[in-house]
Parts: sequence; structure tokens; C-alpha cells
Amino acid sequence: MKRFLSLVLAGGIGAALLGLPAAMAATTAQTTLDATQTGEIATSYHDLTTEFYKHVDEQNILDGARLSVQISLQKHHVKKTLPALHAQSDEANVRAIDLEVENAARAAGKRVSTTDLTYAAITGMLDSVHDRYTVFLDPKDYAQLNTGLDGSDFGGTGIVIQQDDQSKLIAVSDVVPGGPADKAGIQQDDLITAIDGQSVKGWSVDRASAHLRGKEGTKVTITVLRDGKTLPPFALTRAKIHQLSVFEKLLPGNIGYVALTVFGKDTASELSAALDRLQKKGARAFIMDLRNNGGGYLNAAVGVSSMFISSGPIVSVESRGSNITTLEANGLAIAPMPLAVLVNQYTASASEITSGAIQDSGVGTLIGTKTFGKGVVQTIYPLPDGSAVKITTARYLTPHNRDINHLGIQPDIVVAEPRSARFGDPKTDPQLRRAMQFIDDRIAHLSEINGSGV
Repeated sequence: MKRFLSLVLAGGIGAALLGLPAAMAATTAQTTLDATQTGEIATSYHDLTTEFYKHVDEQNILDGARLSVQISLQKHHVKKTLPALHAQSDEANVRAIDLEVENAARAAGKRVSTTDLTYAAITGMLDSVHDRYTVFLDPKDYAQLNTGLDGSDFGGTGIVIQQDDQSKLIAVSDVVPGGPADKAGIQQDDLITAIDGQSVKGWSVDRASAHLRGKEGTKVTITVLRDGKTLPPFALTRAKIHQLSVFEKLLPGNIGYVALTVFGKDTASELSAALDRLQKKGARAFIMDLRNNGGGYLNAAVGVSSMFISSGPIVSVESRGSNITTLEANGLAIAPMPLAVLVNQYTASASEITSGAIQDSGVGTLIGTKTFGKGVVQTIYPLPDGSAVKITTARYLTPHNRDINHLGIQPDIVVAEPRSARFGDPKTDPQLRRAMQFIDDRIAHLSEINGSGV
């Protein structure tokens, strides 16, 4: 099944080498490709030549596969020069790559597996188009990508924590709705002073997290400080917690704040629930924080944008052959309210789709610094052994037909981001403070026009 993504990776994809499968642990090294390996080479070749959003040169693909396999041999100190490959028909090209890999496997013996050489060939094919987002994902990389986008489950208390710089205690920055901590009454901005009777003063976030997480059904006791008063210890039973992509809180002035960490499969539904909870608490405006959000699924960007845009285009996707598909708002928008969106240089891809749609539609105001500038869309094609290829299959345009690739989006209000900023804390976050000021001014302006509060 294809998976459509609009994603910026924080770094390069690691080429972790896999151990030899049990079937290859025999004394004689495997030197011919099995059906899975030949199938993965053929599938990767086909997907690259038919789905990449620009024309692909078949000779470059062959050269890329050969070079990558040759480099793999050199890394393992195998002295073998592989013969040059010459482009013919697609079927002949795929078979030539198979034979090149088998030739390398014979030269390598047991030093390099056919799996690793197959992965090298596929990596080289994808590298040949010189697109930073078109890459091979080995099973470990692909699993990590899925976890990053879709979240993971773990045993814990449902507390999101950070270190409080002033007190050196552990601060509760968010509480997972319905989790053990939420049910027990632990609140945002509580300061954890002790876990199971041990003082946490000076603890790192990782150390505190290791003590808070644990097997489902086990217990942990937490002592907190709230408004300067120590509360009776909370005895919590750990439960299964799903990693969230949306965090919320109510800021002074009844301004709802929602921070999105990624555009995952559940982000739109999480955002809808968060906005509903904030409205029930009296929120009369919203700030959506997309800073450092590197993107995610294209349909998640449409879903998030549709929370604020009632109708009309969200994004246009132009694939190979100038085929353009325009994706519209889904009709699930909340009632219009003042909206500010925080962006920075790491707001990328799906985040830029949402930012561009909100800016072009006029339903919100972008505040911060210019965004990253990733205006292309990837499709992930899973392979049978748990690996995958990620291929740039389209570029996208904002509702006003802006191509932001390599350009980014300029915010409506530019506010620099100091290194010392702690996102979400008005005391140390000048971009957030400016957004709150903008919202207050907007509410005052609307109140003057309407003669009543918003």
C-alpha cells in the first residue's frame, strides 16, 4: 500500500547493515539473489522510473546502482571492479542490476550479504536522481519513521515533562487526557518534587522519564508542588499511553494554545478534541504552534487546515505530466475565531501546507520567522522485507498557487527567535508573547466593531 507523505527528515537516513538471515548462515555464502531481492530491485526501479515527479534517465539509474554496490564492496575491503552497465529496455536494465549484485556477491563471499548488496543497489538507483527526499529506508529506518509519524504505545503515567530552570525540579508541561495522571488530578505547571520518595531536584528529563515509565499495571508515587504548596503524594498505576502529536493549554486571556509536533495519522482528530476541550474551558481565540514541526502526512495537513478553513482549496498537488489535483477543506471547521500560527525555519512540508493555506485563506495570521521551504510531496512504497523506498512524486502549490519550494513562507508578523526561548512559556518565548498581543488586539478590535465580546 502506498503511503503519501509530506515530510522533512531531521538528518540523513542511516544505512544500518542487517545481520545475515538464518538461511544465509551456512558455510557457503549466498551468491544468487532470491525472489524477494530480485522483486525489490524490480519494484524500486519501476516506482522510480514511473512515479518520480521529473523525468528519469535510465542510464543514470544503472550508473547509480553500480557505483553504490562498488562502494559497498570497497567498504568491506573487497577488491573487485564491477563492469559498466548500459541502458537497454526496462526489463533488461533490471536484469543487469540483478547480475551486477550477484557478481559483487561472488567476489565478496561471506564478507557482504546479498541483502546488503541489494540494499546498496536500490540506494544507488534512488540517489541517481539527486533528490534529497528520494531515499531507501531499511527495515529499521522505516519502522522508526512509522513510529515518529504514528506515535508509539508505552507503559506510563501520561505526563509530559520538562526541567524547570529556576527550581531545577521537573515541571509538568502537559497531561495526557484520560491517562493515570489526568484521572488523579495532576495538572499542567505542577512541579514534581519527588518520584517514589526520591527527590528529583537536578534530575534530567531522561532520568525522570525512566522512573515515570514502566510496565502497565505497576505503581509509582509522585509528589508535586502546586502554587507553592506541597500536595499529598499521588499514587498512580501505570497504563498504556499513546504518544500524542498535539499538546494544549489555556493561556492568560482565555487564549487556547495548541502545539503540533508532527502531522501523523491521528493529528487532525487529536487537534479537533483539543480545540473542543479548550472551547469548553472558555477559549475565545487560538494560537497554533508549528515551530520545529517537520511535517508528516499530506492528508493530515488537509485535516488540520480544515479545522480552521471552512471551505475552498487547501493545497494543489502537481504530479508527473503536470497532472494537478486540488484538495479542498472537508467542511469540519470550528466557528471562526481569531487565530495566530507560530512558524520558524524548521516549520516544513506538511506544516507549510497548513501555514500557506491559513495565510492564503485569511483565516489566521502567521507570526515568527520564514519557514523551511519544502514544497514537494513524497510517496512511500513498502517492500516485502520491511524496507521501503520514499520517492518525491509531486510538488505542491498553496491556494494562491504559490510554489514555496526552496523559498519558504514569509510570516505576516516577523519576530526573531532567541536561542533561550522555551516554546509555550510566555515568559521566555517572545514569539508567543507577540502572538498573544496580536490576539488581544484582534479581540479588542472585533469587540469594538461588534459592540460586544468575542
